[in-house]
Amino acid sequence: MRRTLQAVPLVLCGLGLLHVSLVTDLYLRYVKEGMRPLLIAAGAVLLLLGLASALLDRGANGSDGHGHSGTPGVAWLLLLPALSLLCYAPPALGAYTAARQPAKPVVHQGGFEPLPSASPLPMTLSDFTSRVREDRGQAIKGRVVRMTGFVTPGDGDEWELTRLILNCCAADARSVKVRVHGGPVPPADTWVTVTGTWHPGGTLGTASAPVALDARTVTKVPRPTNGYQDALPPGESVAR
Repeated sequence: MRRTLQAVPLVLCGLGLLHVSLVTDLYLRYVKEGMRPLLIAAGAVLLLLGLASALLDRGANGSDGHGHSGTPGVAWLLLLPALSLLCYAPPALGAYTAARQPAKPVVHQGGFEPLPSASPLPMTLSDFTSRVREDRGQAIKGRVVRMTGFVTPGDGDEWELTRLILNCCAADARSVKVRVHGGPVPPADTWVTVTGTWHPGGTLGTASAPVALDARTVTKVPRPTNGYQDALPPGESVAR
């Protein structure tokens, strides 16, 4: 295989990385937002290496008329991920992944501040979980809250409002879930905003309390650009 041909996988891999990280936001399906500069740098390095290899091959051919090497054909398998990034980016993780892993414990550090007076109160799934399981003051009792996530199917008429959170990349994603009672059951992976109150059970403020919500409204919303973070409902902030 000529060195010029060997350079093709490097060039395509570099273009693929630059496409998902520099031209689009597709990289957010696989890694955290802070990884963008590293992806851009890696794509630029691969692209430059490929172009330099092709230019060196042309120079060598011009001097002695020969430009052959014995690189294994398996190297062309590098074309598959490169073409995937350029032509069809794999979808983000969703209900399929969340349904196959238990929700990770949410541990609140320090004491709880008084809840804002807003109603419905915008909350993240992690904040709601920690209030239900750890707030001995039971400030969440009777409060109408609003949260956003995607749908993970459950049993019967129950389902789970879910968020996947990354430490680094999609391989280490962990899930935060709130079981929803009542209301319609949207299709899996649908992003929704749910308004409701805590579903009673066990002792609120302890590990026996269910992380669950009695839904009042369920509204379909677009998937956020960065879906791998436990954020407040779109356009909302915690009122004081």
